[in-house]
Amino acid sequence: MNYKMIVLDLDDTLLRDDRTISPRTKQALMDAQEAGVKVVLASGRPTFAMRHIAQELELEKYGSFILSFNGASIINCATNEQLFSSTLSPATVHELYNMSKKEQVWIHTYVGDDIVTPANNKYTDIEADITGMPIIETDQFIEAIQEPVVKVLMVEAPEKLVLLEQKLQQQLQGKLNVMRSKPYFLEFTEVGVDKGTSLHHLSQQLGIEQHEVIAIGDSYNDLAMIEFAGLGVAMGNAPDDIKQIANYVTDSNMEDGVAKVVEEFILREQVLPRS
Repeated sequence: MNYKMIVLDLDDTLLRDDRTISPRTKQALMDAQEAGVKVVLASGRPTFAMRHIAQELELEKYGSFILSFNGASIINCATNEQLFSSTLSPATVHELYNMSKKEQVWIHTYVGDDIVTPANNKYTDIEADITGMPIIETDQFIEAIQEPVVKVLMVEAPEKLVLLEQKLQQQLQGKLNVMRSKPYFLEFTEVGVDKGTSLHHLSQQLGIEQHEVIAIGDSYNDLAMIEFAGLGVAMGNAPDDIKQIANYVTDSNMEDGVAKVVEEFILREQVLPRS
């Protein structure tokens, strides 16, 4: 199969535990781009927190893409054009805030390049550490959110969120998309928006067929794109239920799992140009 696009989750997939790309993985992705394959970074992270990785992989040079906020935004790295955008209304954010109070979980969202929360907590600190974004803590959260936002997160201990996810998926069915990106992050986006639907949108714009796409991920917010892709790949460090849905299981993020997929399914099929 001549694959034309590879779509990569970031944390615990493309990135090692120290949030760096291994030399082997970087070389494989650069070779793939030299062969004409589009590389798409697809993450729950805000766009701001993905740009340095896009720069490291030279996505601007090769006309590749950032799919951020779990699919709520698509950016063309070459032109900085936003190809797709989805938002939640202030009223929806206020409703989620009231739900978070009722369920006794923390909540945060994004305004510009800041994380905004009514009360800081260890899970929002994790988000700030991952993204490099500053936290604004305000006891006037509703007043602070008067413009649409891209997504909202409820954050708490995994054992509490797994039950809350099931409850709110039923309660908000047909209204919002509800999924966990990490065991302690429960994310809310516009209904019908996830990595899979956005990947479908991007593929159509580029004239790339579904069977020409590889998607690699490790978590529940990656399921939609793994199911969409012609070759859906689960990382070796993914939960078993994600591995069961994938077409292929590679090694972990600490064992060059992404590089091995690129080498096996792209570089062996491509004739790289000679320098």
